[in-house]
Amino acid sequence: MGTRVGIVGFRGYSGAELVHLLERHPDVEPVLLEHRADSEDPPQHLGAKPHTRVPCTPQAVKAEGLALVFLATPADVSMELAPAMLDAGAKVIDLSGAFRLREPGSYSRWYREEHAAPELLSEAVYGLPEFCRDGIAGARMISNPGCYPTAANLAIQPLIAAGAIDRACGIVCDAKSGVSGAGRKPSLKTSFSEVTENLSAYAVLDHRHVPEILMVSGIEEAELSFTAQLLPIHRGILETIYFRARGIASADELLNIYRRRYENEPFVRLYPPGSMPDIHGVARTNFCDIGVRLDAASGRAVVVSVIDNLVKGAAGQAVQNMNLALGFDETEGLL
Repeated sequence: MGTRVGIVGFRGYSGAELVHLLERHPDVEPVLLEHRADSEDPPQHLGAKPHTRVPCTPQAVKAEGLALVFLATPADVSMELAPAMLDAGAKVIDLSGAFRLREPGSYSRWYREEHAAPELLSEAVYGLPEFCRDGIAGARMISNPGCYPTAANLAIQPLIAAGAIDRACGIVCDAKSGVSGAGRKPSLKTSFSEVTENLSAYAVLDHRHVPEILMVSGIEEAELSFTAQLLPIHRGILETIYFRARGIASADELLNIYRRRYENEPFVRLYPPGSMPDIHGVARTNFCDIGVRLDAASGRAVVVSVIDNLVKGAAGQAVQNMNLALGFDETEGLL
């Protein structure tokens, strides 16, 4: 029997993906925590191994000996449950946006509601392993990054750190996501008839993921133009990032910045200059694929960053964080 970990919100898209990943993890045993039975479970074939199910209470977390609890829940539910799970002795990895920002005022601005557990904001470690690995390993409260910021920060932050972007010219991030990023709860906007054969922008200029990009990449709000768009596909994110390069003579020089930064990172893959990744290449994987292009004469540069929003953008990154927090190999259950 492996280390026991709990999942709240296992019926949602990210939660279901998390259960799937944990089922094949050699070191853990998933336990389903019932919080709200708001929908029926999908049918299972007769050979499927049934999971232990217990109520989502501190008493059950203690009784089951859960080392860690994943909250694949809306932000308000995460704020309600996180303190109780921590008090029960479990580490917490929250997949919502509840604990990603450091200040209650910033949360109120971007999420348009007051934070219900502000005392945890300073403790929660931002869980982007490529940049926050040391903090994750010793944390009891980890906030899983948003899907859009994961792809954006992996592309932008190394270039900002290297001084390779002319920040006075700004950065444009054109981000497109599959419909599963909106969650499983039914809505008119994500219904089949609205999405199919369509492409739509939303939350223009005030998307709640913007402050995560600013926080990690170290840029100012006025320097970034971010637009999210809904693709008529189930899963995947493709972000096309435009900027003016500074002191860079070729696409290979841009690529060398990424090579140096991600040389030992197991989940970032780089494409040769001029070759661009696509969504098919990352589907159902924990990889972030990055491609670059540069017009040396004008300094115009394009970086394409691609992830699966349900894996590297949610459940896979949560498992990566769990591996770090519980002392497993970082790639366990993901390769």
